[in-house]
Amino acid sequence: MEPRHQSKTKLLDATVRLVRTKGYAATRIDDVCAEAGVTKGSFFHHFKSKEDLALSALSYWEENAVALFASAPYHEIADPLERLLAYVDFRKAILQGDLPEFTCLVGTIVQETYRTHPEMSAACERNLVTHGRPLEVEIEAAIEAYGVTGDWTAESLSWHIQSVIQGSFILAKAKGGASVAVDSLDHLRRYLELLFSGGRTVR
Repeated sequence: MEPRHQSKTKLLDATVRLVRTKGYAATRIDDVCAEAGVTKGSFFHHFKSKEDLALSALSYWEENAVALFASAPYHEIADPLERLLAYVDFRKAILQGDLPEFTCLVGTIVQETYRTHPEMSAACERNLVTHGRPLEVEIEAAIEAYGVTGDWTAESLSWHIQSVIQGSFILAKAKGGASVAVDSLDHLRRYLELLFSGGRTVR
């Protein structure tokens, strides 16, 4: 991959910060340029439009998220269920700072654009799928190791985990802080422990 131009990186970082803070609709090109400290000419050198910028920001977010989770310490745990639970613990540990610092760019954008910008909505789905596939692998390993069966799949549980996480961000925004999201992840952890307990069929 070729190194990204510094001004383009500044614009992408500014977009991530502003959209997480203000939302997609309220974020203007002028705001992004001011936040990035670059000219509008520089913006249009790199991006054709605000939507083009948002699509690039989603790819940039995915690239950074893949790197963050690939290097997370839970991968070092041998037991697959403990590894899955440690993933939840890791998600809880990064609920730090102000709301825009820990809530999700993808969730913020898709809530605003799912009907009006189909290409952006598809990019958001790709982000979520990219994050969910490694979780499916962990869940499959836990299913095999613990002999749990039921009328559910690793894929459906992976989506449920993401639903809880994304929903916790919405609640955090509504409540004005991370504590409700922390509680949601604690409940998710307990649910997973129960789901895999005893090698029995769980419905």
